[in-house]
Amino acid sequence: MPIDRSYIRVKAMLIAPSTDGLRHLVSVNAPSEENPVGFHRLIGGSVELGETHQEAIVREVDEELGARIVDLRHLGVVENIFRYNGELGHEIVALYSGTLDPAPADEGGTLVESDGSVVPVVWRPFEDEGMATPLYPTNANDWIRRVRT
Repeated sequence: MPIDRSYIRVKAMLIAPSTDGLRHLVSVNAPSEENPVGFHRLIGGSVELGETHQEAIVREVDEELGARIVDLRHLGVVENIFRYNGELGHEIVALYSGTLDPAPADEGGTLVESDGSVVPVVWRPFEDEGMATPLYPTNANDWIRRVRT
């Protein structure tokens, strides 16, 4: 089922560092018109009616990864205006940091989306200059660098 992008969506996303502190977990998304090599996205999803963004990130991580978040910390909010296959999208994203328990494997990890689809997850280096695969939301990059330091 296609996503209705005709309204501003509220999201909660997590910057989840690896145990070595050199990488953070992201989902691997298929190519689009704007990103022919695909793209990476922070872990998380939509805030549901009646829940806080903190409740949403805890729920999303549990549903998608079967994990809990240790040392959950709210970082801030970013606005993400983008195009996906030519359609305009707009999100307000509450950003969090925290480690995952259990953490996905170094290779072969997956998450399960709300529609039942299985999506690969990878540990993306914090030092990602020169990577061909973009990371979204783009406005989270300053926060990602701060989590590392």
